[in-house]
Amino acid sequence: MAAATTIKLERVSKAFGETQALSDCDFEAVAGEVHAIVGENGSGKSTLAKIISGVLSPDSGRVETLGGEVRSPGEAIDRGLAMIYQEVLVADDATVLENLYAGRDGLLFSRSSDKARRQEAAALLRRFTGGKVDLNAMVGRLPLSLKQWIVIARGILRRPKVLVLDESSAALDLDATQRLHAEIERLKSGGVTVLLVTHRIAELVRIADRATILRDGEAVGVLKKEEITEARLLDVMSAARRATPGASGKTPVRTLGAPIMQASGIRLAPDCDAFDFALPKGGIVGLAGLDGAGQDAFARILAGVARPLSGGVAVIGPDGTSRDLTHLDHAEREGVAWVSGDRAREGIFPLQSIFENFAIGLYKQNLKPFGRIDKAKTGRLFTREVERLNIKTGSKFNRITSLSGGNQQKILIGRALAQAPRIIVLNDPARGVDIATKRDLYRELTTFAEAGGSVVYLSSEIEEFLGFADRVDVFFRGALFRSLEAEQIGEDAMLAAMFGQPFGAHVELDAAEGTGA
Repeated sequence: MAAATTIKLERVSKAFGETQALSDCDFEAVAGEVHAIVGENGSGKSTLAKIISGVLSPDSGRVETLGGEVRSPGEAIDRGLAMIYQEVLVADDATVLENLYAGRDGLLFSRSSDKARRQEAAALLRRFTGGKVDLNAMVGRLPLSLKQWIVIARGILRRPKVLVLDESSAALDLDATQRLHAEIERLKSGGVTVLLVTHRIAELVRIADRATILRDGEAVGVLKKEEITEARLLDVMSAARRATPGASGKTPVRTLGAPIMQASGIRLAPDCDAFDFALPKGGIVGLAGLDGAGQDAFARILAGVARPLSGGVAVIGPDGTSRDLTHLDHAEREGVAWVSGDRAREGIFPLQSIFENFAIGLYKQNLKPFGRIDKAKTGRLFTREVERLNIKTGSKFNRITSLSGGNQQKILIGRALAQAPRIIVLNDPARGVDIATKRDLYRELTTFAEAGGSVVYLSSEIEEFLGFADRVDVFFRGALFRSLEAEQIGEDAMLAAMFGQPFGAHVELDAAEGTGA
């Protein structure tokens, strides 16, 4: 017996001003399948998901969600659909429990002390995180990854018939992603349709039953499970395949210079070991580890955004002198650019235009006499970065929120590169970015390094280190545990370090437990 159709779109179109987000798009999903929605940034993936969930109405075409038309998110929820959006939508001033049940009682927050709800929520979060979560904790004090779990749990607690995950694993590390996959398999076995919007190819290959590929707002192909590979996806997504640094799996040999930044005696917490760090000129250094292992906190310290518990960071200037880096202003003066991993809170200015979001970090260095801003020069920089990062913007005077999440991310990366820094520190730079754009980004960072710049970047995906980083520093329990040089970088070596195992040990992912700080 064929599985029941849960979602069906026929010739759906949607435009935002001059931008045609979807054009005569067809899509169908059935009960008990994981159906991926794939495409480059700006291809229409999130627009399609929002039309399915009732957030947006199509300009034309027919949409059937769980047996009927939905005209609002409320109607979609009533029919049994839950959507987890790309941005991590939580109320920082409310507790974990209040966030999990927000809106369930017709109120902004649920103040229910119902014992069954507490037990249900605690059991789900324990299954997600591998540990106990304080339901009374204020969400604003929690790390981004735990906030992401809260958002996912909120949708699952509704017991949906259709669950839409829009880049919902982007803020999760390797171990946490494995837990999410296990939960998706559990939902699938119960007959739930899981729609997965993601750029993580390894994720698609492992769990997707089918994949619909969008290109320029059109559905250009549907792949079956055995057809879902990186090569096949790239063939269908892009008109032409793009080259990438390290495509062979081997890191190109680069001649590295003397240290341009040094950290000494860094201690992240009272019970963590102290460690040292050196960034060579022209080097690309990756920071890796399980969630909470310390790599995120250390990246912020290198960028001048945060201070360590003890120890310090120094930048070695072009004249050879060492200058302490103690806050963000120092970092900017020393040529250190920062791209945060929390785009919504620390990256974009949502009420400002695309151009203003790009230009705001450049005004200090683009001044004419008497303090006037050189708008022509800033405009040329904007055009250059838009072209080389292939950013789909529409009018540059539109709000930044008119762009897809991936294109917003590219604006932030372009802003950092346009500052002509000596060092660039990026926290999960490829979060929410499609495959082809990742390759463009790595190519630009490689060019930057070959010209003498230095790169530090954090990622939650092992694949993003292979064939690209000169060195990967792996964190474990709040300290730098092991440095892997180019010839040592590989999946087994990185996993062993992430779990505190000896070099050469083999770690079975499905059995591994989280061991972050």
